[in-house]
Amino acid sequence: MRTPTPRDHQLLAGDQHAASVRRRTFLGGVAGTTAAGLAGLSLLTAPSAVPAPAAPAIPGTDTDPLDLLKRMLSFDTQNFGTGASTRPHAEMLREVWTRAGVPVEIIDTPQPNNVHLIARIPGTGRADPLLLLGHSDVVPVELENWTADPFSGEVRNGEIYGRGALDMKGANAASIAALLRHLSEGARFDRDIIVLTDCDEEAGSFGSRWLAANYWDKLDAGSVLTEGGWFLAQEDQTTPMLISATRQDKVYFNIDLIARGTATHSSKPLSDAAIVTLARAVAKLGDWQAPVYLTDVTREYFRALAEATRNRGFAQALRRMLEARNPQMLDRWARMVIAKSPYPALHSALLRTTHAFVIENAGYKENVIPSSAEARLNCRAIPGGQKPREFLAQVRDRLSGKDVEVRIAAPEGVSEEDYLATLDQTWATPPADTNTDLFRALKTAARKTYPGARFTPALFEAGTSLAPWRDRGIPGYGVYPYVLSNEQLIGMHGNDERIFTAALEQGTNYMYSVFSGFRV
Repeated sequence: MRTPTPRDHQLLAGDQHAASVRRRTFLGGVAGTTAAGLAGLSLLTAPSAVPAPAAPAIPGTDTDPLDLLKRMLSFDTQNFGTGASTRPHAEMLREVWTRAGVPVEIIDTPQPNNVHLIARIPGTGRADPLLLLGHSDVVPVELENWTADPFSGEVRNGEIYGRGALDMKGANAASIAALLRHLSEGARFDRDIIVLTDCDEEAGSFGSRWLAANYWDKLDAGSVLTEGGWFLAQEDQTTPMLISATRQDKVYFNIDLIARGTATHSSKPLSDAAIVTLARAVAKLGDWQAPVYLTDVTREYFRALAEATRNRGFAQALRRMLEARNPQMLDRWARMVIAKSPYPALHSALLRTTHAFVIENAGYKENVIPSSAEARLNCRAIPGGQKPREFLAQVRDRLSGKDVEVRIAAPEGVSEEDYLATLDQTWATPPADTNTDLFRALKTAARKTYPGARFTPALFEAGTSLAPWRDRGIPGYGVYPYVLSNEQLIGMHGNDERIFTAALEQGTNYMYSVFSGFRV
């Protein structure tokens, strides 16, 4: 693991104004505003019981999202599938919260140095707590394919590079900086605000489910905000177009393709080589796409997109797709939508069950033809659209006669039918209610911060750590609060991950506006 360079964060109490945050505007958007000083925050007793102290002296570097993000990116929190070392990152954030006078604790997991961090800003208790859920672990990097050090936070041509810049240390930095701006003004909220920086979101045994099973009293909330909705731009890839907040995730599952053949010496190849058989099956699925399905959630999203875009041809294709009366016309116009979309991969993913080839295993020595070859498909189904079991049946039908086994990747000891039944339940989970004060705050903040853009609820094409709250009927939503280009969006989990620095600043203004809705 890489150890970050220590930083000097000891600013004198009177210096926070000298280290004031740069107030930038992003592509014509509004700059962050400063609310009038209100009652301070009482940290030790019920805020309604005693007078609140003066606003804490929070260093300007902690309220600057770019500075905060650079520090977050400097920590190597790569998760290779069994958790990450998140303790140094958590200890840095603990110092940030402590300087602001916010109670904070680090929760150890059974895996050494793989920890959660919980900060809790006490409120008046007039409303149920709001929980902000942001993971600290990141996916691994292919270092040779990066043009910047992925753990340096390099800023180049108005973009900040680093693993996690987009997913999701950037979102964490925007949310935390926005909250600290409020606290520096002496803000007081009508509810506790819990900030959970969790581990094992990208993989591992001790993520949010483990935490909820062992520490639910620290996580119980009335609503949750995490990663999800995209802030999209017009075709120029910069002007804000559509601000979305996700209220539902796609259903995650894996399918394995297994081919078998005769193991023998490589000098005498046979016609039933497992690798060749697998390659034919992969090719059969390579260009194939599952059918298009529209649900109430995705229809609302694509209607908003049609109203938001300045591209008339794109808008027309969207409207024709929404008006389609049969599967053939729906598929035809969906293909046109994707062809004209400035974010084609995203919009294709919102229209169907997707399958991505992610892992392939075969062979162990160059002079041996192996007896088996396997490929894993990572799949994401639309809740209320095509069921995972229906997609599995389609894949099996398409590969019929190709001499491969198609197997759902069920957990160890769980039968295929039992696992499909579990996926059916997830598929049937309704989207989060939009008639909540948190969702209204997300919508109001979008109108204030991005006045020329359209706001809409949406489906998240990926997954989050929201399961423990959704299982209890607690509404959860998602935003990545910065406008992204399509190239930046593709960089998620890829090479040269980055976001616009100006978009980060404006996204922090957005989150500041969201939290303003809960000030008293």
